[in-house]
Amino acid sequence: MRSFDVIIIGGGPGGYVAAIRAAQLGKKVAVVE
Repeated sequence: MRSFDVIIIGGGPGGYVAAIRAAQLGKKVAVVE
């Protein structure tokens, strides 16, 4: 099973910014649309 550090619910403008920033900080990120 895959594991993620951050799961973001909603891929709107704020969700994508949060996902990109978390990835830049080295976190494993999943975005659920």
